[in-house]
Amino acid sequence: MSLFDISRDVSSATFGSFLCAYTGQPFDTVKIKQGTNPFAMTAQIVKQEGISALWKGVVPTGMGMVLENACAFAVNEQLKRFFKKGDNYNDDNKNPAPNQNSNPNTMMNLLQHKLVQPFFIGAISGFTSALVLIPSEVIKSRTQMETKQGVGSWDIFKKMIKTGGAKTMFTGLDAQFARDIPFYMVFFGSYDALVYSGKQLFPNTNQEVVYFMSGGFAGMFSWAVAMPFDVPKTMVQTKWGGRVWGDYTPMFSKILRERGVRGLYAGLGPTLVRAFPANAALFLGVEMSKNWFDQLFG
Repeated sequence: MSLFDISRDVSSATFGSFLCAYTGQPFDTVKIKQGTNPFAMTAQIVKQEGISALWKGVVPTGMGMVLENACAFAVNEQLKRFFKKGDNYNDDNKNPAPNQNSNPNTMMNLLQHKLVQPFFIGAISGFTSALVLIPSEVIKSRTQMETKQGVGSWDIFKKMIKTGGAKTMFTGLDAQFARDIPFYMVFFGSYDALVYSGKQLFPNTNQEVVYFMSGGFAGMFSWAVAMPFDVPKTMVQTKWGGRVWGDYTPMFSKILRERGVRGLYAGLGPTLVRAFPANAALFLGVEMSKNWFDQLFG
């Protein structure tokens, strides 16, 4: 990986991350409050805490997104470059079928298939980004659950370090893996598939429109898949005194036992409503930044 590639990947992910954070944070705040009616919960938050409360935790969210997406997009792009060197990778204008003569290994051929490969790469990206994201996720979750006026992310951080040490920053690591691996698998996989399909079906459509729509739907698809893993993750990470590893499976089982399958989808409505604009903004920002970077330094 060259310095140009690293700079391009990180700068584009940074710009897209801030667009995503400020677009999606109000929806995320409503979701984490666990309200059954997102509109009533929004009104309650604004009435009790003020409209700025909808952006509670946006600073660690933005910082976390920059770190997460810089890692996720950098890993994703580098793996794409690695596979692109192989014979089985095809350009957008070619048939997406794998080259059967290049590798006798059926599994490798499958993983290098034009429409399968992004899902495989996305899963790896999810594993790596989970390690980077988790500290900001824990701080954000606990900040959003704090109802006292004037208590911010820095106060929560100091309290966490004082009460449990640095390891509290990694509370629910198993939960983070359980959500992020399937999330990013679908996130990057469906985005690439949608962009490819959009360009093939609507060749005269503005590329920015294709990126925007593909990013929005990719966000919705990935959250629909990851939501059952996200609900117990949130409950584990908002709980003070939680462990780094081992609380996720009992929490998952408890929710399933007490609330049924529907309990694992609590907050799905506002999550999907948030997913489209936030991730549309993310991918549009990333793609636009890549183009600007290439024009300036390419």
